Amino acid sequence: MWVDGGRLYWGGEEIRKFEGVAVIFAWISIQEKHLRNYADMFASLGWKSLICHADFLSLFSTEKATSLAFAVLNELLEELKIRPCPVVFASFSGGSKSCTYKVFKIIEGTCEAQLNLDDNRLVRTCISGHIYDSGPVDFTSDVTAHFALHPTICKIPGSSKLLSWVAGTVASGLDALFLTQFDSQRIDYWQALYSSVSLGAPYLFLCSESDEPAPYHVVSKFAQRVMDLGGDVKLVKWNGSPHVGHFMNYPTEYKASVTNFLEKATVIYCNKIQQLRFITGSKDEISELICDLQIAAVNSNESLRRVATEPNDHFFLPSSVVDQNGRDSNSLQDDRKEKTVDLSNSPPSISAHSVLGEILFDACVPKNVEGWDIKFSGSLNGQPLGSACRKSPNAFKRLRRSRL
Repeated sequence: MWVDGGRLYWGGEEIRKFEGVAVIFAWISIQEKHLRNYADMFASLGWKSLICHADFLSLFSTEKATSLAFAVLNELLEELKIRPCPVVFASFSGGSKSCTYKVFKIIEGTCEAQLNLDDNRLVRTCISGHIYDSGPVDFTSDVTAHFALHPTICKIPGSSKLLSWVAGTVASGLDALFLTQFDSQRIDYWQALYSSVSLGAPYLFLCSESDEPAPYHVVSKFAQRVMDLGGDVKLVKWNGSPHVGHFMNYPTEYKASVTNFLEKATVIYCNKIQQLRFITGSKDEISELICDLQIAAVNSNESLRRVATEPNDHFFLPSSVVDQNGRDSNSLQDDRKEKTVDLSNSPPSISAHSVLGEILFDACVPKNVEGWDIKFSGSLNGQPLGSACRKSPNAFKRLRRSRL
């Protein structure tokens, strides 16, 4: 649907049973067909995608950005009120300036648009991760010129110098029209992004040293500042991909990084729910078992993945920088120490006789074991187990019924 400031719609393949919702923030500089690729990737991982495609002026008009951000939260709340689930904000390029930062201001209550207390609490609880692809971008006048032209205009045959002149002219005109308060907007923009640390969700930065509109030093500086504020940060850096071209150039590594991050977001969401119940004193055994089951599944997947890909079960916590080109990784913190995860701690246990346990084991264990040639060893009350079962029909009946 079209709203003041851009277009808002659910993208990707339809998913009936989804793990969470990824809210994709993008500006008009990103074509819609590329957004579909990201939505399809999230769908393949079991996540629905709410796409916020901001229009041209929302990058410069705070009123349009606020209107669009409020529409995004209302649409998201309609889904969360039906089924609360983890929510990840994925900002691409100019999406952080055209909408994302206004979403944070509304949630923090520092914006003219306001949510009621219950809706605000629901959104804050469900937000479980932040992804920045080719961003955030530091919007100064010269950087704005890179975004002033729609991609279709750039394909028109002609001199690159002419296009650069047109872009500069358009940016100067926007400066005169909207950006008389540009410096104050820029400060407000960065403060809102930093305030998102209070939501207690981790960060994933996907960037490249070849990205001109979003230089690596700008992204890494922001990531370092977020880490200093207490945020859990992971930064993945490539060397040869252009602006918003990481997924196209490195699809396998990109999807693997997002997959790990979404699993982490699921654990964060479950922890938030459990902490909220502890504070409020409420207790929902079924919901707690669901969270325990999700956490156990994520821990199992992570253990299996590390066993399959790494001979040593060591990695850095809580934050790390990954270079996907095989070079030595550079830490965002010089004094960070390597920590080892103790794999001896067992994941949360799920009873096989609980409702969720029966569903889980029924999916894994054959229900009919009659006719199998099973040999037992050991004794029961001093007699071989086989003879004891023959003398005790009830015992044999219980043995046949066992699903484990």
